[in-house]
Amino acid sequence: MISPGRPAPEWHVDQWFNTPEPLTIASLRGKIIVIEAFQMLCPGCVSHGIPQAQRIYQTFSPQQVQVIGLHTVFEHHAAMTPVSLEAFIHEYRINFPVGVDRHSEGTHLPQTMRSYAMQGTPTLILIDAQGNLRDQHFGNVNDLALGAQIMELMIEAKPLQA
Repeated sequence: MISPGRPAPEWHVDQWFNTPEPLTIASLRGKIIVIEAFQMLCPGCVSHGIPQAQRIYQTFSPQQVQVIGLHTVFEHHAAMTPVSLEAFIHEYRINFPVGVDRHSEGTHLPQTMRSYAMQGTPTLILIDAQGNLRDQHFGNVNDLALGAQIMELMIEAKPLQA
């Protein structure tokens, strides 16, 4: 994991779903960014990570909190293509933007996954309204604790949004 409080690395995304244009940290300045890094064939992602991201998306105002899915495939590459992901997004009724993490030649780890030094999936990343990494969780995250973290970041961001 990279150190909290430092500028969050930009994402390396080959394709986006559920958004008319590519998203960047700079384009979302002023909003809290919640990234759910997942894989379609990851049991923890399907049972916990994606449902939690959907709850965040449904709970917080999109003017204040931007939820993003990051499909970051480091295994079973042939099974988890963008075509399969599109069907997954439809079947699981995912309405928030989802990006496909870019692969690098010579490594099985996608670029954003490496930039953030993720341990695996599911990984939840919190970026504050100024574009700084604030927290990164590998595995399950308690809803109440996560909600409190998001609210803390929203309170900090209030002067920026005024």
